[in-house]
Amino acid sequence: MTHLPAASANSLWFASNLPAWARFRDALQRPAETQLRLLQCHLDENRDCAYGKAHGFTDISSYEQFAKRVPLSDYDSLEPWIDRIVSGEARVLTRQPVSHLVPTSGSSGPRRLIPFTAGLQNEFNRAIGPWIVDLYRQHPSLVLGSAYWSITPATGSAGILPASSGNQSATARSPGSVRIGFDDDAAYLGGVRGNLVRAVMAVPRQLQHVADMDVFKYVTLLCLLRRPDLRLISIWHPSFLRLLLDALETGWESLLHDIGTGGCRYGNKLSLPVLQALNLRPLPQRAAELSRGHPRKPETIWPQVRVISCWGDGNAEQEADSLQEFFPRALIQRKGLLATEAFVTIPFAGSRPIAIRSHFFEFMDEQGRFHLAHELREGPVYEVIVTTASGLWRYRIGDQVQVNGFVGKTPSLRFLGRKGNISDRCGEKLSEAFVGHALQKALGGLAPIPLFTLLAPDKDDFGYYYTLYLEGKAPECLAVRVESELRANPNYALCRDLGQLQPVRLFRVKRGHDIYIRRQLTAGRRLGDIKACLLSCETEWRVWFKAGAVPNQSAFSSIQAPDESALPPQCK
Repeated sequence: MTHLPAASANSLWFASNLPAWARFRDALQRPAETQLRLLQCHLDENRDCAYGKAHGFTDISSYEQFAKRVPLSDYDSLEPWIDRIVSGEARVLTRQPVSHLVPTSGSSGPRRLIPFTAGLQNEFNRAIGPWIVDLYRQHPSLVLGSAYWSITPATGSAGILPASSGNQSATARSPGSVRIGFDDDAAYLGGVRGNLVRAVMAVPRQLQHVADMDVFKYVTLLCLLRRPDLRLISIWHPSFLRLLLDALETGWESLLHDIGTGGCRYGNKLSLPVLQALNLRPLPQRAAELSRGHPRKPETIWPQVRVISCWGDGNAEQEADSLQEFFPRALIQRKGLLATEAFVTIPFAGSRPIAIRSHFFEFMDEQGRFHLAHELREGPVYEVIVTTASGLWRYRIGDQVQVNGFVGKTPSLRFLGRKGNISDRCGEKLSEAFVGHALQKALGGLAPIPLFTLLAPDKDDFGYYYTLYLEGKAPECLAVRVESELRANPNYALCRDLGQLQPVRLFRVKRGHDIYIRRQLTAGRRLGDIKACLLSCETEWRVWFKAGAVPNQSAFSSIQAPDESALPPQCK
């Protein structure tokens, strides 16, 4: 089945990206020249901004000089500069004006604001264009149908594009009147490209304003089921699609009824703009077609789906593999390494080469030596350092990669995980620094101080959650307080709101430090190298602590939502 408006928009989008595809293909053969030219352009463009003057950009004419004069940075070191942008100052990190500040999660604080400029938008387009053209060249039938580009509901979490797909309405402004966030994902592309993407979306962007998760999932499924031409599903973490498929089975009969009659079970909970965007009309023939399918076999419902694009490395690998059983005839395409700050790699020619035309990259090995893109080799683990047109200069994004091949002369990279102690099961990106801050606030006022605390991920039949292992006296509602503090991280809050994570649970233990050390020794660590930590990325701690659990207790106490108004005084 062909949907003519979508086919026309897809064709135009494909054609508009052909020049970027051709340039990227050629650049793959010349990574050194491409990267050094890009660096020089960044320096020339920004000589007169405050950061460029402070670091002598005018006198830099080589990479060696750049690396000597410009220090490595992270958000903490750039925050004073970004604060100047927030207050309204111009030409701080870049000569170009900052059009938006994009919220994303921080490592030690609740969020950080990443500058967004027209130059960064161009850099993103130089990565997205080749990816889309390559995808459509491999699967030409994608042009003929609609696509689902996942949307994040307005759950109250700060927007965290693209790390978790989607954003809130950009109504907020900084004190200096810089807009915070985007109205929708397509705004990242800008102009005509953004409009073309919106034209092929099977789910209208107005759904981002639906805050109730049950309503959001139901209406999303209602839109998707009405589109027999659905060809492409693009999400971030694969667990999000699993959540939709679970809701499909529970709401199946009601969904079929609404499709046949042109109604919506939750119509009274939707605003007028959302209802208008849905454009509901009776589709009795489609409802009859769907009744011959089965909600547990989505390939019988969307037989035209050819590609599912999602995260597929690190902790998402197993979840991505599991999607194949639901869509056995579809390609499960592993996305490249994409972050709010930069595109590091893109899917291209069956690999994930560095986005060589988008940003300037450096890679630091485990001995602290720096390498440019064309100098990477298979074997070592590298940390990604990026310089972008938005003013992130030699910025450590915290991702570790390894070369798994080459496209032309450009390395293809596999994402290994986050550098440091960061737990990221569903996209929540909890760092030990942030968890330490959250636990300090949640445990504040407890007496005596707990002898042992450890936050770690766990999993049961319903999915992932975090457990607080604690030795000492504490109220049962402590899990509520920890949950509330963790939600200051927008990535964690979003995963909770979407249902990718269950609430925090509390597990009381005895001899916590002894058991913790025993597990580390069993794993082959030397006693002198074992350091106490507040966050573990390992699961199955309950098995180790079971022998030390406080008797006659309910080992796990879970919560649904922190309602501080109903808490006793010692829990507030």
